[in-house]
Amino acid sequence: MMNSTPSSPAIVDCWNHTGVRGDRSCEKLAEHMHCRNCDAYAAAAGAIVQRALPPEYQREWADYFARQESEQIERNRAALVFRVGSEWLALPARLAATVAEVARPHTLPRRRGGALAGIVNVRGRLYPCLSLASLLGIDAAATVTPVGRRIYPRLLVMQFGQQQLALPVDDLYGIHHYAERDVEDVPSTVGMAMHRYLTGVLRIDDMRVGCLDEELLGYQLAGALK
Repeated sequence: MMNSTPSSPAIVDCWNHTGVRGDRSCEKLAEHMHCRNCDAYAAAAGAIVQRALPPEYQREWADYFARQESEQIERNRAALVFRVGSEWLALPARLAATVAEVARPHTLPRRRGGALAGIVNVRGRLYPCLSLASLLGIDAAATVTPVGRRIYPRLLVMQFGQQQLALPVDDLYGIHHYAERDVEDVPSTVGMAMHRYLTGVLRIDDMRVGCLDEELLGYQLAGALK
């Protein structure tokens, strides 16, 4: 006989005793060939499905979903993580308009040097192409050798205010979800040229990712267009 709770009747599991899993002495076996074809087996199955859930079962699932909801509320921020030179950086994911293959920008007359690299065509549209390496004082020639993953140079089209700008990056990590408490202070070892653009640092795997100040960066990028 199977276990029962105070609110559910006892279930007779005859198949385990006199049926196919028992000594096969049940006289109904000759007619039904197998216990699953018997009305007693069907009635027991229906009783199992309709019986009340054990209190501990309900508590376990309630705790599980409460924990899941809490974690989702805490990790309510999303960053697009990428690399420029040897520096891993991040911008709010909501700024990303599109991600495209790297394309060579067309230089503009009398606009050599500085952050503005030129104009680039992304899926039939032209965007100003700006160098984060130049703006942030990053050595663009510096490289890193990731272990166990490929490198994905990309062109990020990001929305700063009313302007969409194309930013070439040397590698793209992707979207990272995090909580506000995960953001650490910017270490003093960061160079002054970049330090002013960072609001904090995230630790992702073995990387230290600088969180860029979207307002200051957008302001400086807009200034480079003038």
